[in-house]
Amino acid sequence: MIHSLFIINEAGDAFMEKHWKTVVSKSICDYFYEAQKKCVNPEDIPPVIATPHHYLINIYRNNLYFVAVLTNEIAPLFVIEFLHRIMDLFENYFGECTEKSVKDNYVIVYELLDEILDSGLPLITETNILKELIKPPNLLRKVAHFVTGDSTNTTLPSKQLSNIPWRPFDVSYRNNEAFFDIVEEIDAIIDQNGTIVMSEIQGYIDCCIKLSGMPDLTLNFVNPRLLDDISFHPCVRLRKWESEHVLSFIPPDGNFRLISYHIATQNTICMPIYVKHHIQYREGSSGRFELTVGPKQTMGKSLENVIIECTMPKSVLNCTLTPSQGKSTFDPIKKILIWNIGTIETKTQNSAHLPTIRGNIILVTGQPIPESNPILNISFQINQLAISGIRVQRVDMNGEIYKPYKGVKYITTVKKGRFQIRT
Repeated sequence: MIHSLFIINEAGDAFMEKHWKTVVSKSICDYFYEAQKKCVNPEDIPPVIATPHHYLINIYRNNLYFVAVLTNEIAPLFVIEFLHRIMDLFENYFGECTEKSVKDNYVIVYELLDEILDSGLPLITETNILKELIKPPNLLRKVAHFVTGDSTNTTLPSKQLSNIPWRPFDVSYRNNEAFFDIVEEIDAIIDQNGTIVMSEIQGYIDCCIKLSGMPDLTLNFVNPRLLDDISFHPCVRLRKWESEHVLSFIPPDGNFRLISYHIATQNTICMPIYVKHHIQYREGSSGRFELTVGPKQTMGKSLENVIIECTMPKSVLNCTLTPSQGKSTFDPIKKILIWNIGTIETKTQNSAHLPTIRGNIILVTGQPIPESNPILNISFQINQLAISGIRVQRVDMNGEIYKPYKGVKYITTVKKGRFQIRT
């Protein structure tokens, strides 16, 4: 499948390469560099680049390009998903996947690449098994490696003996517990009149499982049919889900992502926040700016970490604004206004107590009045609420006699710049 792998930084330097078969010359990356020059943004580079004798499949994350070289045709999404899996693995081992973290851990990176691929085909991708084979870096191991020059793992892995590749036999905890975080991220565009132009939800269930033995867990949902376009962890029994819409699985040990899902919600979801805006430019060199933010359909939950970012037109020289809550800053060079509101309680439904920012806009003298108003990018978080309405009915465990502690947490959040209101 994958013949070679090159890791390239933003400067175009292929600072690391790995070959599973014959060595492919680094000059193959010239085709990637040509495609890179034609694109303004890194995300615009075609994910698949065909050359006379090879195919280049690449991803861009954390200011790094992972470029896989293939000699035969194969499903591109399979390779793209595998490259993301490699980056997730590096983040799990090193805390982050950056050029510095890769260079600082060259030995471990090459050991991992040798284990997860065999002759270019995926072999072991489970973090729990890999951590038994290749110990994560720590201060003691770095000192020992520096003194002895030997970084090999001297203990034999016990987790290979399990017939379930993602879970070992000999797991034991004094306190048995299972936690499930249901996180939903909203992407939305709202027009000047408050009408939803586009909205969708990207959700996932992250688990932290610390259970002894070989437990068999089952998650029952109140409304499972809300979930669509689901991606499952290999531990999930697909037939059980297809027939009963129940998540049945023997969990990996530790942290993992059980499922990720997508919900298109153009007409079914009420947005949890609203913004009343009044932006006016006057003839001359001034204007008026006023925003009021309030909660909406939050089921009694507070809006936390509310931040509004507004990119002003180039003709705006400065802003003199006064917020009733939080702090505001304006960068006159980048023309970016940031209003950090903080927490908005649902009790503050009275318009007199809602967070408001108002003041004057100073325009550059002689410049024409801006033709359009700026776009507001909003980020916030709501704890103990899944905006789609998905809820866990119960969590059952079979196969073990002890009674574990079980907890489910719901979080609704927004990726920065993905919740937009047009003014």
